[in-house]
Amino acid sequence: MRGRLGSLAAVALATLLTVPFAVSGQQPQQPQQPMGFFITSIGLGSGGNLGGLAGADAHCEALAAAVGAGARTWRAYLSQVAAGALPNINARDRIGSGPWYNANGQLIASNVADLHGDYYPDRNNIRKPSAVNEKKELVNGVGDMPNTHDMLTGSDPWGRVPNGSPALLTCNNWTSNAENNFTLLGHHDRLGGGNTSWNSVHASAGCAQPQLVQTGGAGLFYCFAAD
Repeated sequence: MRGRLGSLAAVALATLLTVPFAVSGQQPQQPQQPMGFFITSIGLGSGGNLGGLAGADAHCEALAAAVGAGARTWRAYLSQVAAGALPNINARDRIGSGPWYNANGQLIASNVADLHGDYYPDRNNIRKPSAVNEKKELVNGVGDMPNTHDMLTGSDPWGRVPNGSPALLTCNNWTSNAENNFTLLGHHDRLGGGNTSWNSVHASAGCAQPQLVQTGGAGLFYCFAAD
């Protein structure tokens, strides 16, 4: 008899322990999506000379690895203009197909079309609160000191090499820090209303580091996981 009562008591206790979870209706917490997008926390310090696309990609990979995300294939969001043996390469064609999440697990864009507003405008989540760096830190924008919202892209609003663009609009394909070279820049710090473009707003004053700083930048750029 005592054995049976002991068994019943154990069943009752187990039931009591599980009831609060059943009543609350809480679902098991879903694991956070892996980081697939970030703004570089630091530039390379040499203006627009990033060592070409390969050097920029390596910078993305090193920063990602430092926060435990080095197992992915990282690509800098930069276009390359045909010059000599180098072909035209559109930034949008080198970053994979998405979706991409930031370091906090927030969705940035579901696919390339949404990222660039191909069919519907403003479909991405590249805004000041969500366009964080790999350390989950906000990146300075308008109103902050210093303002570092200029992002190197060398791209038009659709993520392509601009029509008729010379290599001067990509800091000589990311190998120049000359004062008489230039690149196209985007702004990461959109906050609603009259949003400007995240990837193509204006040209730099030059490709030297002081000139990138002059217009509100620091030689930072976007990194996307392409796998």
